[in-house]
Amino acid sequence: MDALALSFPLLVGLIVVALIFDFLNGLHDAANSIATIVSTRVLRPQYAVAWAAFFNFIAFLFFGLHVAQTIGTGIVTPDVVTPHVVFGALMGAIAWNLITWALGIPSSSSHALVGGLVGAGIAQAGFEVIVWHGLLPTIAAIFASPLTGFVLGLMLILLLSWIFVRRTPFSVDSTFRRLQFVSASLYSLGHGGNDAQKTMGIIAVLLYSQGHLGSEFYVPFWVVITCQAAMALGTLFGGWRIVKTMGSKITRLTPIQGFCAESGGAVTLFAATWLGIPVSTTHTITGAIIGVGSARRTSAVRWNVASNIVFAWVVTIPASGLLAAIVYWLSSLFG
Repeated sequence: MDALALSFPLLVGLIVVALIFDFLNGLHDAANSIATIVSTRVLRPQYAVAWAAFFNFIAFLFFGLHVAQTIGTGIVTPDVVTPHVVFGALMGAIAWNLITWALGIPSSSSHALVGGLVGAGIAQAGFEVIVWHGLLPTIAAIFASPLTGFVLGLMLILLLSWIFVRRTPFSVDSTFRRLQFVSASLYSLGHGGNDAQKTMGIIAVLLYSQGHLGSEFYVPFWVVITCQAAMALGTLFGGWRIVKTMGSKITRLTPIQGFCAESGGAVTLFAATWLGIPVSTTHTITGAIIGVGSARRTSAVRWNVASNIVFAWVVTIPASGLLAAIVYWLSSLFG
């Protein structure tokens, strides 16, 4: 398919598919933003999703577009990205998201998209299309982001427990119920800043491959706003099946623990976004929740649930990559 061979209706159709993925990303990952604030009963679910959606949307005001640049040019070589590759990547990621959403497994939408892009890219032109200096840090983040969230969450809960040791439990709960509004906002900001940029990168590289961006890759402003809005809308609809897993099945949270988990997760996401690394918000908040839960005692964490989540982390990239390759091959048969 020539660079400019894609008709305008098909181009719009692929952009719509990308925005559907972005919407499902928000739907799938809504629990990441609201699980702690809901499980600690600081906010009711319907108010929590509205709160998270607002901060998801305004995230573009606070971050650059480094993650979008990584997705657009740093996973597979942009010159080999065809409409079939984009369609395969998106449908592979969407299929995996729907499977894990239906099963209530908080897998990574981010790594589903990365896996989809790699799988469809390899199906198109072989392993030489992979940009290893962009892909390897993303794969490393599978382990680094939950570990960082775990360490930060653990350190915060230990520090704050020592600071507030002479305060009554009621006083501590009252204080951190208010502070959770801040930590939940920051986490939702980090979530919107990192995750929405992944779809921006996909749409931008599609436009670039079709010659609509000229000789230089960049992300048009209309793409930024549209992707942030799609993610916020998805978050607004919520992911109730996964909320239960994230908010109560791993460990029971108090307001101070919720604050520490959200704060540790937010710091991790902020750093990754500024570095241009597309990390998993799911991995990050899960690691932070396990960190604050294990500070109380290791038996407070339901390790069998956590191990199932870790299994989903490991298989997400290869599973979504395989699905994307299958979709690529099927779509190639029709055009």
